[in-house]
Amino acid sequence: MTVRKLLSLTMKLQLAAVSLCFCVMAQDPPPAQTAKTTPDDARPVATSLTPTGNDPYFANIYRRFNETYRLGPADEISIRIKGQPDYSIEKAKVSPTGYIYHVLLGEVSVAGLTINQVAERMTNDLNEYLKNPQVSVQLVEAVSAKIGILGEVVHPGIIVLSRPMSLVDAISEAGGFADTGSKSSVQVLRQQPNGSRTTLKVNVEDILKGRAKPDDNIQMRAGDLVIVNGNKKKTLATISTIAGFGSLVAFLARGW
Repeated sequence: MTVRKLLSLTMKLQLAAVSLCFCVMAQDPPPAQTAKTTPDDARPVATSLTPTGNDPYFANIYRRFNETYRLGPADEISIRIKGQPDYSIEKAKVSPTGYIYHVLLGEVSVAGLTINQVAERMTNDLNEYLKNPQVSVQLVEAVSAKIGILGEVVHPGIIVLSRPMSLVDAISEAGGFADTGSKSSVQVLRQQPNGSRTTLKVNVEDILKGRAKPDDNIQMRAGDLVIVNGNKKKTLATISTIAGFGSLVAFLARGW
């Protein structure tokens, strides 16, 4: 082999080595590890308006309210259709005329219905488009004017002010006084325009027996919280210390 051929072969080998080096350096880096994502089908639905961490006393009040509340304009609900994330809605606001919009159904009338009734209606309507749709509906925001009544009544809870209502009307709406309730010891916590609250003490027994002035049977306002005192476990002082009391006060203030 001549010197010229040897030099030519040496240069070719060097060029091949350099090319191989660049090829190795140019290779894509290994893919980064990514966290597993939850499929759309398994995403949680929108949070309901029921605050967490409440004492069972308040948890039952919210549960009854969610089950019996009738939707009105500006209320918000979430709609979940199992296995159909494209047709689920995180927040649907009720229009001033009482409708919500769904991509498959168009305008759906929901005013005056409970969330269970909405779920039943949508399930029936969606049967025309989906196979065995499983629909769940949650109340996200309730803006209707409302009051609360706690303590020694038959059904403590949240009452929607769908009509003018006096204190006696509100107690009657809650099932009346419990056997241990004190008719002469009723308090109303009322929110003022500046955000503070005042406490009004009312002797309902005098009202019922005709011994009170007409103005003593005060008219309820949105955000009022009525406390019917009774035994030591159901007074304002003790109820206000139960976990969830502050959340209930804030909840009643919505729509005030």
